[in-house]
Amino acid sequence: MDCIQQYYHEITDQKVTVCHKTKRVYKHLVDTIHHPGVFHFDEEKANCAITFIEVFCHLSKGKTGGQLMELELWQKALISAVFGFVDDTGLRQYREVLLLVARKNGKSALESAISLYMLIADGESAPELYSVATKRDQAKVVWDEAVRMVKKSPEIHKYCKCRVGDIYCSINDGIYKPLASDSNTLDGLNVSCALIDELHAWKDSNLYDVVADGMTARQQPLIIIASTAGFIRENIYDLKYKQAEDTINGYDGITDYVDDRFLPIIYELDDKEEWRNPSCWQKANPGLGTIKDYQQLAEKVNRAKAGHKDVKDLLTKDFNVPETSSQSYLDWQDIKNTTTFSIAELKPRYGIGGFDLSRTTDLTSACVIFRIPDDSHIYVLTMSWMTEDALDEREREDKVPYRKWIERGLLRICPGHLIDYHMIADWFAEIQRSYDIYLYKVGYDSYGAGYLTKEMTETYGEHTMEIVIQGAKTLSIPLQNLKAELRAKNVIYNNNPILAWCLANLRVKQDINGNYQPCKNRSNKTRDDAALALLDSFTAYLRNMEDYLNII
Repeated sequence: MDCIQQYYHEITDQKVTVCHKTKRVYKHLVDTIHHPGVFHFDEEKANCAITFIEVFCHLSKGKTGGQLMELELWQKALISAVFGFVDDTGLRQYREVLLLVARKNGKSALESAISLYMLIADGESAPELYSVATKRDQAKVVWDEAVRMVKKSPEIHKYCKCRVGDIYCSINDGIYKPLASDSNTLDGLNVSCALIDELHAWKDSNLYDVVADGMTARQQPLIIIASTAGFIRENIYDLKYKQAEDTINGYDGITDYVDDRFLPIIYELDDKEEWRNPSCWQKANPGLGTIKDYQQLAEKVNRAKAGHKDVKDLLTKDFNVPETSSQSYLDWQDIKNTTTFSIAELKPRYGIGGFDLSRTTDLTSACVIFRIPDDSHIYVLTMSWMTEDALDEREREDKVPYRKWIERGLLRICPGHLIDYHMIADWFAEIQRSYDIYLYKVGYDSYGAGYLTKEMTETYGEHTMEIVIQGAKTLSIPLQNLKAELRAKNVIYNNNPILAWCLANLRVKQDINGNYQPCKNRSNKTRDDAALALLDSFTAYLRNMEDYLNII
């Protein structure tokens, strides 16, 4: 059995503990092995890279310094995925890999070993490899480790010469250099492989774009990004993490987003509070107990619990929890619910509305939630709007099937470049007219809602409209209760892909008291509007639950 399937079996047999994202990726890889399409798995190519590393690459630091690398199964599975999936001509499928793993799990040594394979044995003519970072000292971390590996291996040293600023391979005229943004060699790159270390420290995407643009002449270029988590600033790290989430969600059908060239391998906690539970530590630390010392991590955790160590640094670097600004609030396992309902069968009488407004590029969304007697489920109807002028750009950049959603009646288009708030009021009226559902309350964010609020008040009465202040004091408990209801599969939303996508995009931040509030993502590719509309509706529901349940 190949290493990918071995690793997945250990995951499913609970011999190793991984996060939901890692499990979903390896399930996808195993499915591809059994059901190949454009790409298939070549175990011989996968094993070639593994064998090279274990036969020729020596470790240089710590208790194993001087010894040959003995790859762990999680490392072999990763290498097998990178080098084993090919098309019918033998060219690699994956051109970019994101490995997110906590510190001290051997990622730099792994990068260095892979770089030497790419330099010597990948079959590329005159390969150009670069260890890339914004500063030269950081760019040399992986490169210096590769230099030490060359010097410790007589076989590699025979063909590779370590010079002041590069490693030269005489077999194929290959070259391997550290590259920083202040380098004078950024122009004219013909990159075959780039190794990017600690992407979280990058403040913009300029250097990444230069490297990616330098790969266009290669048939099977490879970018390997290995990083710990960072403090979110909406920089290149956060964009790549979002790309990883979208790719993984595409495996499960949450969206139609497909990126066959990008491989996300993410080791992180599923929930922030899991740092207190030793049985969960391996989720972010696949090398725990072997590469990374278990006792040292336990001591760090104990110091953090006692207030003697910065918890934020521990969470970010040892458990890959992005800290300070925002974090994903819901996991796909929380969100996923394929149950559907028929209003004609349920015959609800009263509902609670909510809406989240935009003017131009964002979605505008509205929803109605309702309960029926002797049923604990919360049922959700939702609709979203987008401007006609923004449709082409949004579909291209957001990489979600807006036009398919329009065809399915889940998204409506407003002519021109501005959202027409009359259409939101008309939708609520349509719900009442079509399904005989009367609005008992409507929760809303008052910012920018003056006109719509006036129209809704004239239609449904002032007592119906309830302002939902968008702060932690108001929303922390509704957020936590909504998450609990979603996890319990009590929220039935007719498997609406727009709402599911927006829930997956929902980011929150915590105040000093541990209270949550939504935090609007500054990325212009992230939409959470349908989730916020649901949250406003759910908040109004919680405020009025006793009275509401009495009238249904």
